This record gives sequence, C-alpha cells and structure tokens, in this order.
Amino acid sequence: MALPIFASDALSSVAYGPQEMLMTLGLGGLAFLAFAPWVAAAVVLLLIVIVLSYRKLIQAYPSGGGDYEVASKNLGEIPGVVVAAALLVDYILTVSVSIASGVDNIISAVPQLDPWRVELAVGFVILIVVVNLRGVREASTFFAVPTYIFIGSVAVMIVTGLVRTFLGDAPVAESAQYSFQHTDQLVGAAMILLVLRAFSSGCSALTGVEAVSNGVQAFRIPKIGNAQTTLAMMGGIAILLFTGLTALGLITQVHYAENPCRDLVGYACGQPQQSLMAQVASATFGAGSLPFFIIQAATACVLLLAANTAFNGFPLLGAVLARDGYAPKALNTRGDRLVFSNGMIVLGIAAIGVLVLFQANLTNLIQLYIIGVFVSFSLGQVGMVRHWRRLLRAAHGQNAEVAAQARRSAYTGLVINSLGASLTIAVLLIVTVTKFTHGAWMVFIAIPVLALLMMGVKRYYRDVEHEIAIDDTTHFGSEGDVAIVLVNRLQKPVVKAIDYAIAARHEKTVALHVAANPEDGVQLQRDWQQHRIPIPLVIVESPFRAYAQPVEAYIKKYRAKHGPAVVTVYLPQYIVGHWWESILHNRRARRMANQLMLIHGVTITLVPWLLDSSELIYGRRSRPVPGQQRAGRPLALYGEANAKPARRVQRPAGPPERG
Repeated sequence: MALPIFASDALSSVAYGPQEMLMTLGLGGLAFLAFAPWVAAAVVLLLIVIVLSYRKLIQAYPSGGGDYEVASKNLGEIPGVVVAAALLVDYILTVSVSIASGVDNIISAVPQLDPWRVELAVGFVILIVVVNLRGVREASTFFAVPTYIFIGSVAVMIVTGLVRTFLGDAPVAESAQYSFQHTDQLVGAAMILLVLRAFSSGCSALTGVEAVSNGVQAFRIPKIGNAQTTLAMMGGIAILLFTGLTALGLITQVHYAENPCRDLVGYACGQPQQSLMAQVASATFGAGSLPFFIIQAATACVLLLAANTAFNGFPLLGAVLARDGYAPKALNTRGDRLVFSNGMIVLGIAAIGVLVLFQANLTNLIQLYIIGVFVSFSLGQVGMVRHWRRLLRAAHGQNAEVAAQARRSAYTGLVINSLGASLTIAVLLIVTVTKFTHGAWMVFIAIPVLALLMMGVKRYYRDVEHEIAIDDTTHFGSEGDVAIVLVNRLQKPVVKAIDYAIAARHEKTVALHVAANPEDGVQLQRDWQQHRIPIPLVIVESPFRAYAQPVEAYIKKYRAKHGPAVVTVYLPQYIVGHWWESILHNRRARRMANQLMLIHGVTITLVPWLLDSSELIYGRRSRPVPGQQRAGRPLALYGEANAKPARRVQRPAGPPERG
C-alpha cells in the first residue's frame, strides 16, 4: 500500500514526460525524433542514479526530513533555506502541472470540455482543498485502486502495442498523417541545445522520486528497509512505463506540437490536441473503445492523486519551517480537523493563481517545473557527500570491526551520492540554459525571493524573542488601579459593563463619555442622575469627532495627577447571529480597543452583550472534536427540542450589597 501512496506523483509524471520530450524534438523536424531513444536512455540512467542516491539518503536520515534536513545539517542555514524555498515552489508547481495534465487527458477523451479548461483545473484544485480541509485521511485503498489500474492498464497497452508491432500490425496514431512545418536546418550548437532541451523536458518524469524519503516515518518496521524497497519498486515501474510510452510514441508516429495549428501541416484547427497517452491508447485499442476510456480515466485520476500528494507535503514542510522560525507561526497551527489547514489554503490559492496565469497550459508549466526539483536534488546530494565524509573522519576513533563496516557503508554512499551530485548539478545547468528564456527565469526569481523572505521571518522572530526574553533588570512600577467604562448612551450593554467593573472591585471606577455633540453629553447627564448610576460620570469634549484620542488624553492627565496607575478600559460590544448584522453596526468598540492597546499600562476588557439573534449561534448543533467519541466523552448538543434555555440573570447596576 505504500507504493500508491508515495509513488503517485512519480508514476503520474510519466504521463507527460515522454510527451514533452517528443514535442521538443519535433521542433527540429521529423529527423530529430531519431534522437528520442538516446535521450530517453539518458533520462533512465539519471533516474537509476537518483533512486540509488535516495536509498542512501533514507539510510542516513530516516527521520523524514529529506533534502531540507540534509542540506540544513551538512551545508548550513542558507542552503537549507534555499532547498526549502525550492521545495515549496515545487509543491505549488506539482499541483499546477498535475492538474493541468489531468485536465488535458480528460479533454482528450471528451473534447467538448476544451472551452472550460481553466475552469475545470480551478474546480479540481478547490475540490482537493475542500476534501483535505475536511480531514479526509490518505486511505490506502483510495490511493491504491486508481494507481494500480493506471499501472496495469498502461502496462497492458505497452505490451499490446509491442506485440502488434512484432506481429507486423504496428498501431498508427491519428497524428502520424501530419508533418512538421518546415524548419531551417539546425546545425552545431543549435542542434545540441535542442537535444539538451528535449532531455531536460524528459527529466520531468523524475519528479516525485523524493517523496519516499520525506515519509519514512509512515512505514512499518523495518522502516528503512521498507522505504528503500518501495523506492526501488517505484523507480523500476517508472522506468518501464517511461521507456514503454516513449517506444510506443515512436512506433505509432505520434506528432505532438506546442502549437499544432502553426507547427503541424494538415492539422484541423479548432479542436483540442490529444495528449500522447490518448493518441497511443487510441492507436492501440481504437478511439472510443472501453480500454481507451479506462486508460484516460486512470491517467486523470492518478494525476489528481499526484496533486493531492502535494497537499500533504506542502503543509508538513510549512509546519517544519514554522517550527524552525522560517515561516509564519500560523502554518504550524492545526485546524479543527487536525490538519495544517492554513498551509493547504496557501497552497490552493498559489496553485490556482499559477493555473489562471498560464491558462492551465501544460507545456508552459513544464518549463517552470523541474527547476525547483533539481535545485533540491543537487543541494541534497552535495549535503550527502558532506555527510559521508564526516562519517569517514569519525570512523577513525572506533574499534576495528565497527570502523570497517562504517567505512564500507560510507565509501559506498560517497561514490553513489557523488555521482548523483555530479549528474543532478549537470542537469540543473542544462535545464537553466535550455529553459531560462522559456519561462524558467520566473522560478529563478521566485526561489531567491522566497528564501530571502524566510530569512527575514527568522530574523524577525529572533529579534522578538530577544526583546521579550525575561531579565532581572526590567521592573514594572505601576501604582494604583482605575477602571474606565466608556459610555455612549445609557443602555443595557453599558449597564452590564458598569456591573462588571464594579464587581472587579477596582480602587476607582469612573464612566467616561466622549461628547462629539454637546447635546449628547447634557442628555446623558440627565439619564445618569435619573437612573442613579453609582459611579461618577466624566464627559470630555471632542469637537473633531475623534474618540480614541480624547480617551488617551484623559488617561495621561489622570496619571500625571494620581501617578502611574494601571488602567482597565471596559468596552461594551454586541454579539450578533447574522453575518449581515455586523455590517449594520459600526464596530467602534473594536476600533477603539486596537488604538487604546497601544498605550502602555492599559488593559482592554470587551464586555459582550448578546442580541436576540445570537441565539442562532448557540442553537446550532456543535461538531464533535476528533477523538471525542472514541474517548467516550459526552458531546454537548445545543438547540435540542427538550433543552430548556437558561434564563439570563440580571441584577441592579449598583455595587453588591454587603451584609
């Protein structure tokens, strides 16, 4: 069950890796498709090396930190932050690319949906966000069924296509009849750059390999062995699917172009171009056949599951960064469903923005995709080289048998990870050169900017911690205790606030009215005397209709006369049941509270007054906290028919009588 959970991202990438590789080679004409087997072989070799490298990473760092932990511990703070920024960007693009590719395969089966490509992509992102916010856990069966159907159906398609070719009945794609638009003959550097660009596009099939190293703790004991086995199985299946789809793409003569109306001669404009997967399935089994729709449905499902995988990785990484001080603390807060809901919402908004900006165009998104992947690959592998070197130095102080075993493991890891570092750095340079002008420059801006922001957040939290750290030299010398009840008109909420202030037994309690109109102050004095309110009323004039500033001036004047007293300001506030009621009230209490909190030595007390509509809030059935039923604790259910509403106890506003 671990394979479908952790491998959906890596396996789904074979749905678009061969397609992008053949499309790039097609830019040079039909003759350049002859380079496809060699480019695919280079991608497979790189995938083997990366799988072996991450097997060693799992052995060395089974805690699940992945490249971020490796880079932070072995290369320092800045490389670790860069890896974290690259991974965050990679998660956003994983959602965008997977959703775009899934929608592309859906439209290939149902072309009538093409006008709503962007709307479908955004809708799927919102659906995944909502499902994850509801706390639906990664059910193994839910992941296993579409993943294994995808693997099985694509494997059957590859075997069927190869058998038909061997028997002399090679399947032919519909696009085989189109020829590429005449291009100028490419020679020298231009030809090499095109082949390298095709290689970098094919490397998109390597994304998601690192997912297993980030989830080692989810495996059963022995965790390291099971994780390494899963990684090896994932790599083997990905290689078979990638090479099989590339071979069938060449056998069926799939001609795929970024702009088919411009680049394909004879193409009927006005209809969406089918994906490579759809063209191969149509050529092998027949357009509109049951196997064709099974393959398209399985491909779309596994791509959506790959997007969902990012909604597990991004919030977890955000929580780790928040715990380390590199991200806002809100990312480390779990929602009522015990998931990192803030991280999921941030990821969803970012992915929707990318999809809308690029109109859910898979080819354009691919240009941005693998930059972040290979940045983390490269720094992670370099960090592993440092790790094995440190272990070799530490082995000198151990006994002979233990040292020999440690050195043997370290030398093996050093060789594998050195090769991995060399290849991933080389691929990163190739990707940079070949894709920079095709949109990759945006990622090269986004990663450093995000890393600088994370360093700034870390610096801010460090400064705040230094500022609020306790010491023996800071003393608070307040003397006296005064309560100020802010009064606009004499109404029940004000009387309740006065009641609270009197019950708190402050040394002195006064009511303060800010008179924007002199007539209001005169009327309030009459009401005050008429109802015999037992605390003095102070009226301050405010001809410019300001409210917080006169209160601040009164507090300063009081302290200048009576000393540095602690001041508690009581503010009545309405509690409403309808969202539109908050618009109808001016919410002055909240605004004044925000301003008065800036005065040293002032405490704000908001005294709620529940309007009748607030019963709607308390009448709703409360939702149980996760685990409450399992723990046997009773649930508080409000608003039941047999429930008797509690009567609100009221007493006079004056001071309590003393016996």
